[in-house]
Amino acid sequence: MVVAFNVTDGEQGGWAVLRVSGELDLMTSPVLRQRVHDVVAEGRHRLVLDLSEVWFCDSSGVGVLIATRRLLRSCQGSLRLILPAQGAADGSHVNRVLGALGVRRLYDVHPVVVSAVDGESRPLSA
Repeated sequence: MVVAFNVTDGEQGGWAVLRVSGELDLMTSPVLRQRVHDVVAEGRHRLVLDLSEVWFCDSSGVGVLIATRRLLRSCQGSLRLILPAQGAADGSHVNRVLGALGVRRLYDVHPVVVSAVDGESRPLSA
């Protein structure tokens, strides 16, 4: 079975929103990396990555998430992730992977886009 990978671009509440679906792996992570760079190059430094429909994430996908955090931090931007406790199958795969690696705490995580774009935007700290 081939799972289609897709990244859709939107905006909500002054935040750029990239909705990602499918498998975030060695083959697809460069696509997300490029989309993030495009958003930042457009001068949009408040980014929500909606990962609620990502079914699989390997180390290259995690690498893109870490690079995205670093990039936004370098331009005093803000990054929020959508990682629902329940969702794709039995909970967010990305949530479990980031938790297992001990890096989930580095991210401002929300269950839905509405809560992510609501409230104050704080620049990312070290």
